[in-house]
Amino acid sequence: MAARYRVFSVRVAAVTSLTPHFVRVTLTGDELGAFSSVGLDQRIKVVLPIPGLGFTDLPDGEDWYAAWRALPDEARNPLRTYTVRSFRPDAHELDIDFVAHGDAGPASRWVSSCRVGDELRIVGPAVPSSPAELPTGAAEFAPGSANRILLAGDETAAPAICAILEALDVSTVGHVFIEVPTDADRLPVTAPAGVEVRWIARNGASHGVRMTDQVHAWASTAVAGGACSSSDELVDVDVDQQVLWDIPPVTDSQLYAWIAGEAGCIKELRRHLVRGVGLDRKQVAFMGYWRHGKAEN
Repeated sequence: MAARYRVFSVRVAAVTSLTPHFVRVTLTGDELGAFSSVGLDQRIKVVLPIPGLGFTDLPDGEDWYAAWRALPDEARNPLRTYTVRSFRPDAHELDIDFVAHGDAGPASRWVSSCRVGDELRIVGPAVPSSPAELPTGAAEFAPGSANRILLAGDETAAPAICAILEALDVSTVGHVFIEVPTDADRLPVTAPAGVEVRWIARNGASHGVRMTDQVHAWASTAVAGGACSSSDELVDVDVDQQVLWDIPPVTDSQLYAWIAGEAGCIKELRRHLVRGVGLDRKQVAFMGYWRHGKAEN
């Protein structure tokens, strides 16, 4: 049985500017005593306040989502998906690293002006009443017995990648490519000695181009070519109409790839890894976190 997801009432305990484009918001609240953390790239929904209304009409209970969808547009609180950067259950504290990019969206607008004490809501799994009730669909990183990893993503994936890196076994080896807006946006992170972490600054270049180039260069020498997947095995996704998200079952492959970020860029990276250099598609987990010009809801 899957764990029950619920709405948690929290408030801002701290706001920390990490870099020009990353802001860490620490949330706290007694209700976090019932929050179930699965670590790694765990996703939660952040429910943002409506100006002048706050969370007045936000439904609660197990059927909150259906009730939320039924609300009129003006009363429906915006939802956005974020990664849990860290969770301290004893202190009832949860960190989320936001990408700040002006007033381009409701989350960025909120984080640019939030203050200690401000109310927020998050949606995540509740602590299960039995071991059988485990959170599902909240974290995707599952390398199985792979002895090498590839992680790649843009700034929206950086918090998840950092959380994964800090949870890896010290014997893990691999390569990590993280694209961020500027050189000043590199985040401090601890990684195993055998994992090379490259921070790639766009510095005005088009989104995803520099990361794609570096992943291609790495793959050309690091991945032993094999039989490419046939076209019927690798189905193209229309990223403007469909969700770009595929988590293969755990395998015993030697190399495991996890890539996330802007959907168009991630689609091309996945195609190159599978069709271009011959990785089995079951070795590649890929997630389109966002799409140029498309809101999450």
